[in-house]
Amino acid sequence: MPCFPRLPAGLLQIFLVSLISFSACLTGMGQEAPKPVEKAAPAVFPSATAAPSEPDAAPAADAPDSNAKLGAGDLLDVSVYNVPELETKSRVGSNGDVYLPLVDYVHLAGLTVEEAQALIEKRLSDGGFVKNPHVTLLLSESASQGANVLGEVARPGVYAVHGEPRLLDLISAAGGFTDKAGQTITITHRDPDEKPVTIARTRNISQSPANKISVLPGDSILVHKADVVYVVGDVGRPSGFLMDTENLTVLKVIALAGGTNRTAKLSGAKIIRKGPAGMVETPVQLKKMLSAKAPDMSMQADDILFVPSSTSKVVMGRTVDAALQAATAVSIVAIR
Repeated sequence: MPCFPRLPAGLLQIFLVSLISFSACLTGMGQEAPKPVEKAAPAVFPSATAAPSEPDAAPAADAPDSNAKLGAGDLLDVSVYNVPELETKSRVGSNGDVYLPLVDYVHLAGLTVEEAQALIEKRLSDGGFVKNPHVTLLLSESASQGANVLGEVARPGVYAVHGEPRLLDLISAAGGFTDKAGQTITITHRDPDEKPVTIARTRNISQSPANKISVLPGDSILVHKADVVYVVGDVGRPSGFLMDTENLTVLKVIALAGGTNRTAKLSGAKIIRKGPAGMVETPVQLKKMLSAKAPDMSMQADDILFVPSSTSKVVMGRTVDAALQAATAVSIVAIR
């Protein structure tokens, strides 16, 4: 066995104490000191009727600029504290209005987020819908950096504006025109001091005025629906026809509808047209027109040409009702 030198008792005791302390130090290296257990704070729930005095702030990335003005195309998240049924997501329309539950349409364009919240709260309170309402409005999608394309396009929505895009570039990004697209396009600028601009759409896209107009961030583009004339009653194919650049007349729409049937009462044909005082019936000399003994008549947008049948009787005074009901059921045909 190896021999170790004998150490004095006092020196040996000091050596052993030092060795134990050094070993404890090595064992504790790399370990965190235990944290004191914190006592959990009691949960506090807001009153069922009172709004919170200090609502939780939204993340900085989502916090809207308090000075930013709302405009057409902005997508809003609206909620009312303690009334989940009123939570909704709505987009500001081209006219600056937003539809909200209970309060109907509210004009928010040109207001800041705070002003819009205050206005909605007032409408809810004045209408007696919610007592002391607390409204939170978040701008989840801003059209300030994009253009809002609305109306008769395949995919309405907000599209980014990069560089100097032309009007037709944005319409193309929205999937192009639908079959029901009309001949007019209106551009509304985000600046309320600028008047909307309405241009005509032409058959030749390369020569269209729309191909030369630049679009700025925040602009709204509205492709209007084409005007429609209707031919209903005892004709081959009752239909609604989209008006093109040329004028539609009685004889043209009769031809487009496949002509009249043998049972048609030509002497009873009428044009139903909306006037300032309501719907107006205008007799049409259809039999003489077909025989070239009377001049053709021009038709206006939303006119209904009604050709009754000689085999059925329409109650006096119910011609308009019968024509309107028939017009709502026909298919719409684009004239090419």
